[in-house]
Amino acid sequence: MSPLASVRRVYDAPSPGDGTRVLVDRLWPRGLAKEDAHVDEWLKDVAPSNELRTWYGHDPARFQEFRSRYLAELEAPARRSALDRLRGLLEAGPVTLLTATKDVEHSNAAILAELLRQSI
Repeated sequence: MSPLASVRRVYDAPSPGDGTRVLVDRLWPRGLAKEDAHVDEWLKDVAPSNELRTWYGHDPARFQEFRSRYLAELEAPARRSALDRLRGLLEAGPVTLLTATKDVEHSNAAILAELLRQSI
């Protein structure tokens, strides 16, 4: 069975099947102490730019356009390197992409998980 890339909220309690837990948000989650987060790695460079994040505003009506713009941003060298890091972690076992957003289905983490699943 291929290793999995899953998505969860960073505020949720860790699960034994999480594997490597990677925060994929640019900003640290509000009200969450680093020692309580159970984050193995924080890859800020794979997160959307502040401009794109602000434009999107987690509006589901803008999700498809957000997805297109975000995938374009992932072509930048620093972001490509962070994405390669995620692929490397996935080769070693399950990876859980963590985000602070309430709507994980319409988040950059969901887009990343889909991208990682396609590259397995």
